[in-house]
Amino acid sequence: MIKIETFIFNPFSENTYIVFDEESKESCIIDPGCYEYFEKQELNEYILKNKLNIKYLFNTHCHIDHVLGNNFIKSTFNPEFYFPHGDLFLFDLLEMQASSFNIKLEPVIKPEKFFSEDLELSIGKIKLHFIHTPGHSPGEYCIYVPQENICFTGDVLFNESIGRTDLWQGSYTDLNVSILSKLYNLPNETIIFPGHGNTSTIQHEKKYNPFVKAN
Repeated sequence: MIKIETFIFNPFSENTYIVFDEESKESCIIDPGCYEYFEKQELNEYILKNKLNIKYLFNTHCHIDHVLGNNFIKSTFNPEFYFPHGDLFLFDLLEMQASSFNIKLEPVIKPEKFFSEDLELSIGKIKLHFIHTPGHSPGEYCIYVPQENICFTGDVLFNESIGRTDLWQGSYTDLNVSILSKLYNLPNETIIFPGHGNTSTIQHEKKYNPFVKAN
């Protein structure tokens, strides 16, 4: 059975997720935003307390608030690190991103592997699928868990909102297409876990999201 723990980190109130299979304790960390020392300690204590095996580190996209904890997670637990290939240029701009928001940034560990839509990974018996959803950033991927009706939507789709499209090659047209053609085609009961704010469902967003209306 899947277990999801949410941590709200850094000045951007970013959602960092630990997702694990309760039986095997295999887990992944999605968008580690831990920035302050106490945030890293909070994450570490949870992992140790629950005796988790951190198998994967995932960045849905490469905006600064979603990658601040990469070094800590990689150096502490050494998971396989997956990343959107289309956001490599944003990785190269991390220092500029950090300075524009007055964030102190140490050199960030480079990604090892890249997402694709035919990639399938697993934590225990839980299979993970990956959906390319450009718009907020060119490379962004959502992480879909079909057997649990769960989707981690990064900064693409929020509770009654959508991600910004005015940052570093964002595109409202692409974001609209990603949501309409991919996320809104998931089952209505799918619970979305966004990069900021509260959870929602696909059904709720199709009905109430004021920015992208279901066709």
